[in-house]
Amino acid sequence: MGFSDEQIRDILELKEQLAEKIEKHVKEIEKLEKNISILNTILKQSSFTKASDLTLDTEKKKDVIPVIKNSDGSTIANVFVSDDKLSIVLDTNITLNSETPPLKAFFIDRIIGEMKNKDNQEVEKGKIGKDDVIDCIINNSGSTIREIIIKNYRQKERVDEIINTATWSLTRMIENSV
Repeated sequence: MGFSDEQIRDILELKEQLAEKIEKHVKEIEKLEKNISILNTILKQSSFTKASDLTLDTEKKKDVIPVIKNSDGSTIANVFVSDDKLSIVLDTNITLNSETPPLKAFFIDRIIGEMKNKDNQEVEKGKIGKDDVIDCIINNSGSTIREIIIKNYRQKERVDEIINTATWSLTRMIENSV
């Protein structure tokens, strides 16, 4: 199948146009990547609001529950409960390290761990999806805990258990760090 000289010139011209467009888009992508890199650097250097202080319209906080330290009655944290997440935000004057007992051994491994095991059994039975399994995230500022987030608590009874055991754990951590 032969092409005429004019058709070959048109094909070569089309090829050049496509190569130029690709080069233009590659340069544009590189420029956009540099802009993103600059924005990331600026964001890292800037001080910005903690994620726990931000509220999206889709995630309205229902309840704010103070967690009280038993010995002197001072508030050590506030609990913000939404439909699928529970955030325990420590008071700014409370400085606790996530390695201080009994946070990991009792609260995370035993309490949240048992809930996670039950959820994983529910996943195996097909009752819930993998994305619905309870999860615990600890946000630190340096080595100091600022917030403990429990995602997918799913049941009101769990909220009460989490708040009660978090209160107990945080109170023991304060006692252990004195």
